Parts: sequence; structure tokens; C-alpha cells
Amino acid sequence: MEKDTETDTFPFETVVPSDADTPLPEAAPADPPPADPRLLRRAQWLAVITIAYNVVEGLVSMYFGYADETLALFGFGADSFVEVISGLGILHMILRMKRAPVMRRDDFERTALRVTGVSFYLLTAGLLTGVVLSVVQGAAPETTIVGVIISSLSILTMWALMRAKLQVGRALHSDAIIADANCTRTCFYLSIILLASSGLYELFGIAWFDLLGSLGIAYFAFTEGREAFEKARSETLACSCGHD
Repeated sequence: MEKDTETDTFPFETVVPSDADTPLPEAAPADPPPADPRLLRRAQWLAVITIAYNVVEGLVSMYFGYADETLALFGFGADSFVEVISGLGILHMILRMKRAPVMRRDDFERTALRVTGVSFYLLTAGLLTGVVLSVVQGAAPETTIVGVIISSLSILTMWALMRAKLQVGRALHSDAIIADANCTRTCFYLSIILLASSGLYELFGIAWFDLLGSLGIAYFAFTEGREAFEKARSETLACSCGHD
């Protein structure tokens, strides 16, 4: 009787994996390359110019807004001072970028954003209260010619700053500087609102034009306050500020 031939098997045979089956080790994330010092200096100067301009604009606007009893111009000046607080946070961040790549906001920047948010909400409440009181008392501006001048200068200045910040932010691949440029665009829109309300009042003498301009500024102040708190809570440096 013939015995069946079977292939010898080894129950404990070890299978050696091929190179294709061996997982590759994960590469460690590379640190971002250092930023161009020339671009950082340009960004720093843009931040300084923004702060200085808003200080002067705020002083002049609030003075003449109070003297001429134009609520829109007074609110525009108050908004400029709140922008100074936000600008200090941006300047602080750029100074940090000059020392090392920045991936997160620090405590100073988050605090500046929270103070900015509270200030914008207070400005919104103040402007709404001012509109109600103006309606009840029948108040009207003496003149809005200063508002026309300031808003015209601000439109040109904010447009130039916005374009320069966008250029530098894209070159540095900095979401924070690009976000700051988008917020400068909001200041540009506020200037257009002030120009429209001041110009229409100067032409027709209808007090509602000044009040409508105040309501427009109050709306943007509220949205800026909300976005400041969103940025303070965010883990990233990007913020659209209401724009793509």
C-alpha cells in the first residue's frame, strides 16, 4: 500500500515581511522658514502708520463731532480709537514674528482682542442711545463739512493701507496680517458711510442722514466686536473679518 506524500509544513513558521509591507516612519513636521526681514519691517511700519493715523483721526473726529453735534462723526472718531487697541495687538504680533515664527496668539494679543470686542460693543450701545436721544430731542448737526473732509481722507488712506497689508501678508503667508487687511477694509466701508451721511446732510439739511450714518457705524462696530471675540477664542491666526 502506497503512502500518500504530503508537503512538509511547519506550524510555527515565521513570515518575514517584505520591504513593501513595512510602514514608513512619519516625518516630523518641519518648522516654517524664517520670514523675510524686509517684509517684516514693512509690516511693522504699516502697523505703526495705522495706529498713528487712527489716533489723529480719532482726536479730530471726536472733537468736531462734539462741537458740530454730528453723532456720525463722533462715533467714527470713537471707532478709530478702538482700532488703535486692535492695532497694538497686531504690532505686538509682528514684533514676535521678527524673533521667531508665530503659530498662535499669545496672552497679550488675546487680551487686546477682548478689550477691542468690549469697546466695540460699548460703542454700539452708545451710538444707539445717541440716535434715540437725538430723535426725542430733535437734535441736528450744525454742519457736517468736517465729516466730508475726514471721510474723504480716510477713504484714500484706508484703501492704500489695505492694499499694502494684503501684499505683505500674502508675501509672508501670514493669515493674521491678511485678516488685519480685511479689517482695514471695514474701516474703508465706514469712511464711505460717513462720507455719504455727511455729504447728504450738507446738501439737504435732513437730520436723519446723520442718524442713518450713525446706525451704519453702529452696525459695523457690533460686527467688529463679535469678530474680535471670535479671533480671541480661535486657535488659528486666520480670521475673515466678514470677508473672503
